[in-house]
Amino acid sequence: MINNRSLLIVGGLAAVAWLASNSLYVVDETERAVKLRFGEIVQENIQPGLHVKVPITQTVRTFDTRLLTLDTDPSRYLTLEQKAVIVDSYVQWQVVNPTQYYEATAGDELMASRLIQPRVDESLRNEFGRLNLQQIIAERRDDLMTGPTEDLDQLMREELGVAVRDIRVKRIDLPDNVSSAVYERMRSERERQAREWRAQGQEEAERIRANAERRRQVLLAQARARSETLRGEGDAEAAAIFADAYGKDEEFFSFWRSLNAYRESFEADDNMLVLDPSSEFFQYLKSPQGADE
Repeated sequence: MINNRSLLIVGGLAAVAWLASNSLYVVDETERAVKLRFGEIVQENIQPGLHVKVPITQTVRTFDTRLLTLDTDPSRYLTLEQKAVIVDSYVQWQVVNPTQYYEATAGDELMASRLIQPRVDESLRNEFGRLNLQQIIAERRDDLMTGPTEDLDQLMREELGVAVRDIRVKRIDLPDNVSSAVYERMRSERERQAREWRAQGQEEAERIRANAERRRQVLLAQARARSETLRGEGDAEAAAIFADAYGKDEEFFSFWRSLNAYRESFEADDNMLVLDPSSEFFQYLKSPQGADE
């Protein structure tokens, strides 16, 4: 009797444990879920947390809602002028509508990637087809992918319930048969721009030199005029001083000038003067009083 009761208790506990394990489920914070009853969705977009379901008849499918990356194969696209470019890109996408995502892909991430990739290829083909090669090279890659990302995001939300967060171009190459011609054209364009900038620089340099020379001539002329003015003023002042000194003592002034004349006349060793000894030039050599003697 005791053994039968123990077996019933153990069996009851086991049944409760089984019922609890099959009735309770947890949705992780990085996931969203849908509840199914015999394959039909009965509850959509279940949020993270602990939830309850009916065992056997109901099942739960969870989907990773973190950012997922699809690395596409390099593809060949034609530009506006029908020149080929090889583009290597990748796509970042995310599940935003679990119900629609399940209905479109059965929750299979690989199937979702297979559905997204052709759309990405078509979007990039259209984008590169409306641009010429110069625009593709000149534009920033982030700006180049803005339009395709927005268009593809709207389409994928409607078709698959996923959001396309970003399309990034990893590399853009040219086929070998056109690379040389493109690089040569780019080099020629850069050389042309360099010649233009060099000519502009030379023109600016000539203008600066001409302006500097003009200013130099103006400053020199002003300096010469100022120096002539100062020299004239100095000469006038010297003459006034001489005149004043001569007026105060004419005899001393004559004596002082004669001494200067002697010094300048006999300064060099080879100086020779032919004069009459009775000339007035020697009057102060004969006598300190000069003509009075």
